Amino acid sequence: MRKNNILFLLTSFALLQLAFTGCTGGSGAEKEITTAHIDPDNPPVMKFEDTLYKFGTISQGQVVKHTFTFENTGKSDLVIQSVTGSCGCTIPKSWTKEPVAPGESGEITVNFNSESKEGKQRVRVTVLANTVPTKNILHLWGDVAVPN
Repeated sequence: MRKNNILFLLTSFALLQLAFTGCTGGSGAEKEITTAHIDPDNPPVMKFEDTLYKFGTISQGQVVKHTFTFENTGKSDLVIQSVTGSCGCTIPKSWTKEPVAPGESGEITVNFNSESKEGKQRVRVTVLANTVPTKNILHLWGDVAVPN
């Protein structure tokens, strides 16, 4: 019964995700992860050291670079489908492209460009992978000071 419930939830989530991405004009990458890519009995688990990076106060125009590290604490290979920023100022530069085996680690490097920004900044990065849930959210927080 538990296996059926998990499969039902995964299927429902995948269908909802397809419905919403179709309406919002998404890139289409979100559509590629389906329940066929997830082992319902032994899903991969993306465990980050930290999901929040506080970069403090920077001057307007500076670029902040941060690398988030994670470990696959699950029981099957973890595959990152896509990494997207919440705005044009937050750019995922690189991430582990090959499958991450259980017990192995991977990285996601993100740049935040503070050009034209000022004050408190709260941006996020969405990582789409074959995990449950499929979306993992990372955050960058800080303040951008405008030079006099």
